[in-house]
Amino acid sequence: MASENLIALKSQALEKFNAFVANSVREEEWRYTNVSVLAKKKFPLAISESEINLHVLADWKLENCYHFVLVNGFFNPEASYLPTAVDICALSLESESEEDDDFESVLEDEKNGFLILNFFHSNNGLYLNLEENEVLDKPLQIIHLTTQEVMVNTYHTVILEENAQATIIETFINNGNQSYLSNSVLECSLENNAELTLYKLQNESEKAFHFGGAYIQQAEKSKFTHHNFALGGLLARSEIHCDLETGAECELNGLYLGKNRQHLDNHTRINHNKPNGVSREFYKGILNDRARGVFQGRVVVAKDAQKTDSQMNNRNLLLSADAEIDTKPQLEIYADDVKCAHGMTIGQLEEKSIFYLQSRGIDEETAKHILTFAFANEMVDKISFEPLKVLLQKQLLNILPIEF
Repeated sequence: MASENLIALKSQALEKFNAFVANSVREEEWRYTNVSVLAKKKFPLAISESEINLHVLADWKLENCYHFVLVNGFFNPEASYLPTAVDICALSLESESEEDDDFESVLEDEKNGFLILNFFHSNNGLYLNLEENEVLDKPLQIIHLTTQEVMVNTYHTVILEENAQATIIETFINNGNQSYLSNSVLECSLENNAELTLYKLQNESEKAFHFGGAYIQQAEKSKFTHHNFALGGLLARSEIHCDLETGAECELNGLYLGKNRQHLDNHTRINHNKPNGVSREFYKGILNDRARGVFQGRVVVAKDAQKTDSQMNNRNLLLSADAEIDTKPQLEIYADDVKCAHGMTIGQLEEKSIFYLQSRGIDEETAKHILTFAFANEMVDKISFEPLKVLLQKQLLNILPIEF
């Protein structure tokens, strides 16, 4: 049972969240993404009593995986399948110590309203701890299923000890076309030589609001690979923050597809804190109709981070004169012996390529779909887990129908 003090802090957290979203456009980190509409939405907090649409789950559950299923933010053991030989469970904020001073310090110090909301109002989340040299024998799929017009908050903790290895697939789906807020945070600690591959497939409702944050601490010679696919949501923002120690490696790949009036924001930050770190970042965007995309990639190389090797690239394809992209790659370099580069492109389909396909008997619309599919599929081809690759290619074909 929550104490009166914790109940009061939760109420303050909601107030601070509403104040943040109402004024977020004034914040430099949020200048391209106005979330002030959420201050008026007043979504109720989700409750645990929810029916599961097994058909929807079946469509998205991947084969040869463990499954950790959350329905409206609450862990559902009946729909889940978890490994028994590792330290894994569902967490709840209510299990935290009510005497923990972290509650008041977070409320006072944290500036991001979504993180404040998540810290105080998360329902359940994954806790995974792999011990030294432990390897998860198959991927773990975290399925976030939302079925109601509610506010859903989930928080995940992943700890990989020295030489441990794991693959995690976050999947965000819905039952119907409701308007709701999905707010998910994943924190991960990678110890020396640990390796984590994290996939994220965001396919929220066309009326949904989504915030997803991944915060990764990388110890010496650890390796983190992230593949981020943003297909759904009315307004969605994904944040990835990585802190690299000596010899750590980080690879961030992303694809965002926007149509109608979708707004898809991708915000990344890689901090090279120590020498010999390597980072690679490659994001692609495809925007149609009046959709808007945002890419803000920031790499910070500290004074002591000599021999850093970092590359960042953002490419965007606009299929409509009304589509918009705001791209802002940034390098902050305080060391003098580094190899760093960034680049970005914004363009349309080449008329020569369209004409070439037409000369081979393909109509103009199908030719455009083939070229767009090829542009997007480069990112899907980076997926090493075949069931996920097949699922994403089917999603692309639904968006870009091609008759072969």
